[in-house]
Amino acid sequence: MLTDLEAVFRSLKSELGLRPVYHHKEERAEGHLFITVLAYQAVQVIRRKLKRRNIHDRWLSLRGIFSGQQRGTAVFKQRDRHTLHVRKPTVAEPKLKELYDALGVSSAPGGVRKVIA
Repeated sequence: MLTDLEAVFRSLKSELGLRPVYHHKEERAEGHLFITVLAYQAVQVIRRKLKRRNIHDRWLSLRGIFSGQQRGTAVFKQRDRHTLHVRKPTVAEPKLKELYDALGVSSAPGGVRKVIA
């Protein structure tokens, strides 16, 4: 368990994109540590749920799969001079859909959102 913990904390620096930040105020350092621990907890929850579904990929691989889906916004000018903004996710690739299903979340996070400005 200690080896796994050390590996995950190493990954917090690289795989999660959290780098050492040098703070001059103690409360900022505490905030950075809190976010790091929170990120660690989120990673562990995801990995535990996936392991229950017999998915044992490394976090680096999982992060790469999760990063494949994006949200895009299309902007349309309407005849009445209002602007319609339509925001929706791309279609999840099969491996990503498998991960979403294992985690019990929607493969279209955020759904489709339409806003008239």
